[in-house]
Amino acid sequence: MIEIKNLKKVYAGVTVVNVPQLEIKKGESIGLVGNNGAGKTTLFRMILDLIRPESGEVLSNGANVAGAEAWKDYTAAYLDEGFLIDYLTPEEYFYFIGGLHGKNKAQVDETLLGLNDFFNGEILKKGKYIRDLSKGNQCKVGVAACLLQKPTLLMLDEPFANIDPSTQFRLKNILKAENKNHGVATIVSSHDLNHVTDVCDRILLMEKGVIIKDIATNSSTLSELEEYFGVGQTVSSAPVIDPEENH
Repeated sequence: MIEIKNLKKVYAGVTVVNVPQLEIKKGESIGLVGNNGAGKTTLFRMILDLIRPESGEVLSNGANVAGAEAWKDYTAAYLDEGFLIDYLTPEEYFYFIGGLHGKNKAQVDETLLGLNDFFNGEILKKGKYIRDLSKGNQCKVGVAACLLQKPTLLMLDEPFANIDPSTQFRLKNILKAENKNHGVATIVSSHDLNHVTDVCDRILLMEKGVIIKDIATNSSTLSELEEYFGVGQTVSSAPVIDPEENH
């Protein structure tokens, strides 16, 4: 589904992403982990054609994202609140997104009904604009808008960061169900190793712009990652400059 070839991004003379080859197949659940400045968000933004690389390409179903439009019809992403239209209420935003993807009001309402537990009574019919919601509730709106699109590729950047434990649990169940029941390929970045190893079948460990491990999730994966982040790193005196990375 996604194929990356010789992808490189440079800021201020420093290479912040350098991925010679990566393939993500249809229906895979991918976890992307790494410290601040590892290049995770920059990689996400290049996959979504929000920024252009110095060299290389990202192919989505065989087409370069930089020159195609079809991939946008089956790709949904929430990276941060900048993806929202914050002067709308959640309801207005959901109907707008639904309309862009050919969904009428009744169809949108049906999808939202299935997200009642995820919303936990904090999103709909509150008379608030999106800009007045907490970071966690803005995240809920962003994730729900993605699900309205019925994507075959779903990309979420740090979705667990600002939501409460109950919502984290519900979000994990949603991601697992989308992957298992609908064959949705999911790419989730997270600093929470427990969540990402629970949700994802494959983990990409990124450090200083390079994917240094690509492993299938198993019973020892969490321990392996905890060991790496706890004591196993080689600390560099020259930090990576990554202005796209906000976490």
